[in-house]
Amino acid sequence: MTRERLTIFDTTLRDGAQTTGVDFSLADKVRIAQMLDDLGVDYVEGGYPGANPLDTEFFRKKPLKRARFAAFGMTKRAGRSASNDPGVAALMESAADTITFVAKTWDYHVHVALGCTLDENLDGVADSIKYARQHGREAILDCEHFFDGFKANRDYALQCARTAHESGARWIVLCDTNGGTLPHEIEDIVKQVLQYVPGSHLGIHTHNDTENAVANTFAAVRAGVRHIQGTLNGLGERCGNANLCSIIPTLLLKDEYAQRFEIGVTLDQLKGLKKISATVDELLNHRGNRHAPYVGDSAFATKAGIHASAVLKDPRTYEHVEPESVGNLRKVLVSDQAGRSNILSELERLGVQIAKDDPRVNRLLEQVKEREALGYAYEGADASFELLARRMLGEAPSYFEVERFSVNVERRHNSMGDLVSVSEAVVKVKVGDELLISVAEGNGPVNALDLALRKDLGRYQRYIEDLELLDYRVRVFQGGTDAVTRVLIEFGDSKGARWSTVGVSANVVDASFQALIDSIEYKLLKAGA
Repeated sequence: MTRERLTIFDTTLRDGAQTTGVDFSLADKVRIAQMLDDLGVDYVEGGYPGANPLDTEFFRKKPLKRARFAAFGMTKRAGRSASNDPGVAALMESAADTITFVAKTWDYHVHVALGCTLDENLDGVADSIKYARQHGREAILDCEHFFDGFKANRDYALQCARTAHESGARWIVLCDTNGGTLPHEIEDIVKQVLQYVPGSHLGIHTHNDTENAVANTFAAVRAGVRHIQGTLNGLGERCGNANLCSIIPTLLLKDEYAQRFEIGVTLDQLKGLKKISATVDELLNHRGNRHAPYVGDSAFATKAGIHASAVLKDPRTYEHVEPESVGNLRKVLVSDQAGRSNILSELERLGVQIAKDDPRVNRLLEQVKEREALGYAYEGADASFELLARRMLGEAPSYFEVERFSVNVERRHNSMGDLVSVSEAVVKVKVGDELLISVAEGNGPVNALDLALRKDLGRYQRYIEDLELLDYRVRVFQGGTDAVTRVLIEFGDSKGARWSTVGVSANVVDASFQALIDSIEYKLLKAGA
């Protein structure tokens, strides 16, 4: 049976750029566009040429080899012709293959936001699309606020969609701009629109304000739309957009969609999805959502002992798809809920050779549970667990010994006369027969300790020159002024490796120092020092 074609339209670089705290550089945009092109999406919407210098520069050249390059902008203003509208001119001057015009389809917004008549708004839709077509560009209309507009004035919302279709728009995209429409409403409204515009020309664009953006997208597909818009990692203003990192694998791996539809992304290309998701987070300096479906670090993680045992026997017991299909990995976590299966699986993943019936497995399991009762958390600190296991097995050398450390925090006036807090740390380390003392100032006590500890490790210094502290998290494990504090630290190096360590103490500085030492020893272990 011939499968129907669904087109995937990515708007990470335009709608995703409206995410709070997201600022793409020109280099970021080029790299993400090329990753999307390699993934196999059909459209990459690059931004709003003419709205800002960065987007204007981005659209001077086409960065794509296969996907269509889409530019976003408003339909012509009321009282002007399309040929005399500066916004439309900027779109036409860009290197875009496709022009995405956005138009109000809620009568309330036409009056309030645009200040024009309903007929003038329709004229803007028709004239803009025809003008783009006359200049050899494919045209798309984003029907902004379509679902709210449909509920308020069904006839006018439909008239906007029909006008775009009759004017030659390739896709008429129904937008749930406020993100408040529910799946059953989406499906019902799309079916009504299909009486006036064929599904082969209809698209869906949803926002996630009720956590239904992905569900709403599939509801629209079931109803008949054949064009899907979304963003990588669900980026977007307020609560985000429909997440293509969830939509694309569902279309390819779930029989209900895979047997009925085909998309431009192949199963082989899908294996790069997690890497693309992680790269976007890295470019934005975001810590990725560990629990994101398909691509999150915990998407295929099993914690409970009985679950781990079942997964090791047959992954299908607790996995809905194979992790490798999206470039992810299966993880069996070590925690206070762990059993022998968890320990053995994690040791195997780490490359630690040990027989299943070795009594040290039980001793390691008991030690993990004892330490987690004190506040340690190894499921989020893989490097500390590996060090714990290798120390028990005698496979972790003792690289250095910290004889003492001290930290001083002083509030004083600087040379500019400003009152500032300055931290100074002193660390005394023994490396073999060599005694080393390092002093460093930092923004806080932990930063000062980190700098002092890594300032001079004698013969091991060359192994840690490229270390970078990426994340630092503190959690109070038991409340009160005498609370036990857990510190998790994430480090990385110039080769792209990342690892996490944990420290626990009633003193947050001491807990931090434990985690810092583990991080450095782990780096030395992996470097073969």
